[in-house]
Amino acid sequence: MKASELRDKQLTELEAELLEQRKAQFNLRMQQATGQLARPDEVKRVRRDIARIKTVINEKTKTGETS
Repeated sequence: MKASELRDKQLTELEAELLEQRKAQFNLRMQQATGQLARPDEVKRVRRDIARIKTVINEKTKTGETS
């Protein structure tokens, strides 16, 4: 997911996306722990997506943007 796509979304949509990505991260960690993870690079992608979402959320809250 690109940061430019995230900047077009509203704050509530970003928070929902963050929750969804955290759930995905949890599931990937469980798969990794049990040895069922087929694509290890997926963990890295989800972690970076979470960081991008958090960055955009912080940008929006600091500028006072509510939409």
